[in-house]
Amino acid sequence: MTALFGIPIQALFGQLLLGLVNGSFYAVLSLGLAVIFGLLNVINFAHGALYMLGAFVAWMGFQYLGLNYWAMLLLAPATVGLLGIFLERTLIRRLYRLDHLYGLLLTFGFTLLIEGIFRGSYGVSGKPYPTPELLQGGLNLGFMYLPIYRLWVVIASLFACFGTWFIIERTRLGALLRAGTENPKLVESFGINVPLMVTLTYGFGVSLAAFAGVLAAPILQVSPLMGTNLIIVVFAVVVIGGMGSILGSIVTGLGLGVIEGLTKVFWPEASNTVVFIIMVIVLLIRPNGLFGKES
Repeated sequence: MTALFGIPIQALFGQLLLGLVNGSFYAVLSLGLAVIFGLLNVINFAHGALYMLGAFVAWMGFQYLGLNYWAMLLLAPATVGLLGIFLERTLIRRLYRLDHLYGLLLTFGFTLLIEGIFRGSYGVSGKPYPTPELLQGGLNLGFMYLPIYRLWVVIASLFACFGTWFIIERTRLGALLRAGTENPKLVESFGINVPLMVTLTYGFGVSLAAFAGVLAAPILQVSPLMGTNLIIVVFAVVVIGGMGSILGSIVTGLGLGVIEGLTKVFWPEASNTVVFIIMVIVLLIRPNGLFGKES
């Protein structure tokens, strides 16, 4: 078998694929965080819990209602998005004029609440979620075996990420969203319902987390703790890309996932910390992040 730097090519490409899949989850989750912070100025620490909730809603839909993966890929984000709309209307809306710390503490408390409910109901052991029949198996590329479902995760994540970027940065709706958060009174004078736009934006941001949770369910076992460790890495991704930067979250999430995968090949001991090492270096050189705007 051909080797590169003494490492079999098949193992190298396998880790690259794993890094790209992880990077896809980082990109979708950090994108949701960037949308919420960039447009609403709220640090949504509950993003990891909502990611877990999306996976659990998909699992419960399959387990109790017999709904398949494709139905839950739509229903789970919609359900979690409605929960996000309820939270924004009842709690988060009261914090927009206050310091970021209040939003962080509120969403952190919601994280503890939702994780506690699911741990008490289902325990901490993971629940298996079947891979849809259409996406089972893999492709033999000669130099590696490519699981079809992991390829689907990358494609679906890229579609969601760049579709969101296009809507926010290249459409009239996105322009209204940006203008409504910067100067709401001016936009309201044109007859635009800014509070409704803000509510729907938060709902969309958390539905992205749930979408990532459904994608992850067949790969990872569905567990109340599945979002706990991931959210720390995702916050690091957002900081590296630039707080509130849509494109920065996408590019940084994918790139760091690949770097993390390669680190597992060449320096396994550093694979759990490489993202944070990069974050420190970036903050020392460019405090606003790679794609962040200068203050």
